[in-house]
Amino acid sequence: MATYAGIDLHSSNSYIGIIDDHDQRLYGRRLPNDLDQILAALKPFKDTLEAVVVESTFNWYWLVDGLQEHGYRMHLANPAAMTQYSGLKHTDDKSDSFWLAHMKRLNLLPEGYIYPKHERPVRDLLRRRLLFVKQRTAQILSLKSMVYRNLSKRIGVNRIKQLKEKDADQMFEAPHLAMAAGHSIATIRFLGQRIRSMEKAILKIIKLKPEFNHLLTIPGIGRILGSTIMLEVGDIGRFPKVGDYTSYCRCVKSERLSNNKRKGTGNRKNGNRYLSWAYVEASHYATRYNASAHRFYQQKTARTCEAVAVKALSNKLARASYYIMRDQVPFDEHKLFR
Repeated sequence: MATYAGIDLHSSNSYIGIIDDHDQRLYGRRLPNDLDQILAALKPFKDTLEAVVVESTFNWYWLVDGLQEHGYRMHLANPAAMTQYSGLKHTDDKSDSFWLAHMKRLNLLPEGYIYPKHERPVRDLLRRRLLFVKQRTAQILSLKSMVYRNLSKRIGVNRIKQLKEKDADQMFEAPHLAMAAGHSIATIRFLGQRIRSMEKAILKIIKLKPEFNHLLTIPGIGRILGSTIMLEVGDIGRFPKVGDYTSYCRCVKSERLSNNKRKGTGNRKNGNRYLSWAYVEASHYATRYNASAHRFYQQKTARTCEAVAVKALSNKLARASYYIMRDQVPFDEHKLFR
């Protein structure tokens, strides 16, 4: 008799529900987030368990890794794509866990990707680098606004990155403004040092896999962005069509229409925000250093606006990179911007 387990995972506890192949409930209990206790609960069913389903929450790493190491067949449920019967009037952790098992038994479970454990630390380090980049950008923009507001002077980003803390005293007469600017400059320099340290460590150990090598031929994509795309994609084979990939990269429009009227925006945040950022960054660089990309950007900007033009270019780069990774061919500018 085959059995199926669903685990509704929370920050401090989990509810485990186990059913058989006739949907009969065999076990249901709430346990603390302790791997030994969860293993003890699953042990009587280990020989018959066809699958263990865990909802993809922020803290699934330890549970999925631990159960996989003990031989359980793990599946990661995608909560954004999974819905329950709309007629239900009451749901709780118990019903959710059994629903996960039920969906897997029927082979209807929308699954997420279980990223390989040994590659996850480097990917998470790149994600931390992105957080620091965003924080540094926020500090730079704040300082630019402060200078323009008080001195009516425009100061470039590269100039700000070269400033030292003592330069703030020469920029502002008011001591409190000088102090605020000095702290911003110190923060920018500190974050810059941390970012460079991370990049050095990442580039020292990361080598692009053969199927990702040709990413570097795309205008705007260097080793850092190429490594980001490689580590976020994992296996390009999990995207059957180019539309699946660009949707995952948040490069396509999200809206709901009825009778040619807009009824909503859909799930705009469904996908990978790190890939979305990577292709937007690549499009910014491409417009600077590639004539065809710059011409495409200008044409789009003339018809719409800069933000839409950047997103349209990032969509084109994402589509191109899909075929480059899938077919392992170099970038062809004439095919993309004909």
